[in-house]
Amino acid sequence: MVAGKYKRVVLKLSGEALAGNKGYGIDPVVVDAIAKEIKEVKANNLDVAIVVGGGNIWRGLAGSAKGMDRATADYMGMLATVMNALALQDALEHCDVDSRVQTAINMQQVAEPYIRRRAIRHMEKGRVVIFAAGTGNPYFSTDTTAALRAAEIEADAILMAKKNTDGVYDSDPRHNPDAKKFKELEYIEVLQRGLGVMDSTATSLCMDNKIPIVVFSIDEPGNILKAALGNDIGTIVGGEKNDN
Repeated sequence: MVAGKYKRVVLKLSGEALAGNKGYGIDPVVVDAIAKEIKEVKANNLDVAIVVGGGNIWRGLAGSAKGMDRATADYMGMLATVMNALALQDALEHCDVDSRVQTAINMQQVAEPYIRRRAIRHMEKGRVVIFAAGTGNPYFSTDTTAALRAAEIEADAILMAKKNTDGVYDSDPRHNPDAKKFKELEYIEVLQRGLGVMDSTATSLCMDNKIPIVVFSIDEPGNILKAALGNDIGTIVGGEKNDN
């Protein structure tokens, strides 16, 4: 076991991360690999909560752009996150990692309702908690969910696992070979420059609660553990969490 600077983390996984190279749906091989990495994090005595997106199945904004009612499209996106959460829970259980799915929308046949104190108790008992269905409200992203849940459970950091990028750049490195990668950033700089680490609501929530955001690549095996242990990886926004 290796001591790190974090004791409790929120891992933010995009839906695309679960799709692998296919870009859509759920790839069981990829999900199993992620579950094994999360097991390694747990083996280092960290409390782990996960917020998972649903973009590999459905995006509310995409539906809205094509004429669908925005609230309806967003609720469909929330249901997509539940599917991803259940897939991840199944993979974790196959790795002998005890886990619970908590949803912001009541669906007691498949998951627990989100209750803050219960979520914290699960983590105290060594379980991984997967937060699904976003905040339960349309017009809010799963990035905002990650920031909100991190504040509620008093997490030390949010680990933003990204596909196809290893940090935050001043421009898109796929189109600009001279793009500069940032090692550290302040919250206000992310907001002012529109760097797209998280949406502005999520970034502001992290800033108000002094929750650092670690942006790193999920494409390289072992990076989740490195980020959770506070290793020098990717880009960190906000620095260390200060006690109030």
